Amino acid sequence: MERGRPTAISERIRREICLIAPVLPPRPGTPVRHLEPGQAGGHVTAIGLVPSISRETVRRILRERGVSWQATKTWKASTDPDFVPKMRRVLELYDHPPSDGRVICADEFGPLNLQPRPGRAWRPVGQPGRLRATYHRYDGVRHMLAALDLATGKMIYRIRQRKRWMEFLAFLKVLRARWPGQKLYLIADNFSPHRHPNVRAWAAGNDVELVFLPTYASWLNWIESEFAALRYFALNGTDHASHAAQAAAVADYLRWRHARAEPKTTFAPGSVIRTWTDYKINVA
Repeated sequence: MERGRPTAISERIRREICLIAPVLPPRPGTPVRHLEPGQAGGHVTAIGLVPSISRETVRRILRERGVSWQATKTWKASTDPDFVPKMRRVLELYDHPPSDGRVICADEFGPLNLQPRPGRAWRPVGQPGRLRATYHRYDGVRHMLAALDLATGKMIYRIRQRKRWMEFLAFLKVLRARWPGQKLYLIADNFSPHRHPNVRAWAAGNDVELVFLPTYASWLNWIESEFAALRYFALNGTDHASHAAQAAAVADYLRWRHARAEPKTTFAPGSVIRTWTDYKINVA
């Protein structure tokens, strides 16, 4: 015997609400492109699906069926004609690291300006933290050259005033000295210092294979997610008075991170990039 109040909103109407929510408003003349949660109830009523319905009921119906209010994200398509083979090469190194060496992801992070950086913090209600809005680069900028070792999950880095091919080559020599006797598979983007003839010549003579990403595909570089965490945990919400203080904050975070580091073994599991057989260039 069934008990309780009968469902006022039929299954058909629930399905229609979930179809309407992600698309343009179906009523001609509606002057908005997307309905915010607070407008959804009124719109569902206006188009005649139900005589009346509350915002909370619409929200609950959408939530039960896996529809939520989300921000739109952008995607930059690669124009590289060799996108697929380059992508597969990088994924192969991630999934099956060669037994004769180490897979290293390298990139630059910065510029490290001395500037107020917005962030979040626990504060009393109505009393947000305040940072100055203006700043001057009296002491110039710095750049972090960094490498992520997938075998340990740890990062090696140097902070320098410039990021030319000379600084990059010097950093490669640091990596080479760290793992003598092992071949290095170095994944990097197409930044010109990475492809400089002197860098390529040195790499070829020192058992370092430079594996370049497809153009506009920095998201394939595993170190990018580590940079996002570095920015969030070490820099957001700060306003350092000197480069030394800022570098110390970076070093403190990385020491804390290294104490908890684990090998990197799974990149983008279940992502669409692992199922593409062809790649179409965006030409909008």
